[in-house]
Amino acid sequence: MTNVKIGRALLSVSDKHGLVELGQALAAHGVELVSTGGTAAALRAAGLIVRDISDLTGFPEMMDGRVKTLHPVVHGGLLAVRDNAEHVAAMAEHAIGAIDLVVVNLYPFEATVARGAARDDVIENIDIGGPSMVRSAAKNHDYVAIVTDPADYATLIAEMSATGGATTLAFRRKLAAKAYAATAAYDSAIAAWFARVDQGQHFPETLTGTHRLVTPLRYGENPHQLAALYVPRSTDVIGLPQADQIQGKELSYNNYNDANAAIELIAEFTDAGPTVVIVKHANPCGVATAPTLVEAWTAALSCDSVSAFGGIVATNTPLDAPTAEAISAIFTEVVVAPGADDAARAIFARKKNLRLLIMPGLPRADRAALTTVPIAGGLLVQDRDNGQLDPADLKVVTRRAPTPAEMADALFAWTVAKHVKSNAIVYAKDGATAGIGAGQMNRRDSSRIAAAKAQEAAETHGWSQPRTVGSAVASDAFFPFADGLLAAAEAGATCVIQPGGSIRDEDVIKAADDAGLAMVFTGMRHFRH
Repeated sequence: MTNVKIGRALLSVSDKHGLVELGQALAAHGVELVSTGGTAAALRAAGLIVRDISDLTGFPEMMDGRVKTLHPVVHGGLLAVRDNAEHVAAMAEHAIGAIDLVVVNLYPFEATVARGAARDDVIENIDIGGPSMVRSAAKNHDYVAIVTDPADYATLIAEMSATGGATTLAFRRKLAAKAYAATAAYDSAIAAWFARVDQGQHFPETLTGTHRLVTPLRYGENPHQLAALYVPRSTDVIGLPQADQIQGKELSYNNYNDANAAIELIAEFTDAGPTVVIVKHANPCGVATAPTLVEAWTAALSCDSVSAFGGIVATNTPLDAPTAEAISAIFTEVVVAPGADDAARAIFARKKNLRLLIMPGLPRADRAALTTVPIAGGLLVQDRDNGQLDPADLKVVTRRAPTPAEMADALFAWTVAKHVKSNAIVYAKDGATAGIGAGQMNRRDSSRIAAAKAQEAAETHGWSQPRTVGSAVASDAFFPFADGLLAAAEAGATCVIQPGGSIRDEDVIKAADDAGLAMVFTGMRHFRH
């Protein structure tokens, strides 16, 4: 069949938004309304004539509403193939009337879990009849339209207006696809709750999870790759998709990826003084904390002004005019902040292509989550790296202990190194990165690259010496040989922070002592591939 005129509609919804308007539109087309419980009451209160589901089934709603639509009269009316003689005969024999439209949205299971409800309440909000009707109607979409989202009510009304009270096959197919996605997501949420919350399974036997589409993106990492942005169904998340884009072109896949790296790092400084993070290709190229935000910007930019061109900027405090002017002086793709005053917004408005995003807050750096990486033939799943270093756990392994200033710089460098691709080396001095070496195949080269960037910065700014002199250096994993540490010493570092744990730790410690370095072990590493 193609067009099917709607003669009878079954409505049973937990979300009553738009229900009355939909009921009125259906009644205007002469559609018989059949409904349940609170849905029927809401329609009657609006003056609409509604038939109770019990009138169809001959059975009252029972067992606290658990049993009301699970009946052959309902599902026969949904599943019957209208041009199949045997089906038609069965309908006639058992007085089953056709149902042409089902409007259902399911019990609010996820909202019930989110508000911390008791287990019994959570179980009661597992819908049974709703998903059954949805699946029956969606399976028989050749004849039945199924609407699961109140956002589709207006589209349904327009469809009926255009077809004289009917629905087209193309429209019903689209609704069916959306309906199965809705029940899949609903069952996924229930399965995840049972596995993780009820049964305490960290890694369930079946990994479920659903996301909804926000928007397709222009392309992926490269123009020949398709891409899109999805968000989790849960509402308790903070990130770029929840930010308010004030101005600029739409964000690309790479913009999202790089800006996410920036906010993940700036979140580590939520409680710090004004801090600026500059990211390029998902790696920080400058980070600084200072008394004012514009001073933090200047210090962060000084670390590697070459890489900062076309980069991403994130701050932990609202943007002001001086900082906006300074950032606007170079080409910047995206600026992300938890706020911006009117003067800052006006300054950025002069840069029409710059994307300015205002965050509703910063994500928690220590939040728990699972991360996934697709591989050929499978999926790698691990805990998010939310490891936080307690300074009390640091172990001084050299004859000389760090001074308070060295320790502060070491902890700063360590925080940044957590967000640098391995092998990672970060030099820091006076609350600012002095040099960053990222993504190398050996740690010695990362040390040398970071030192070379610091030397280039000194030449650019006319400093008498690079800021690596007198700095602390962090390594995301242990030094397997002394050569990486010695490269840091040659750059002028006086303090080292690293995980330790190498079979050559004693050789590295001896090299540090011979060079007069202070060194502490964290006992924790931060590989980032």
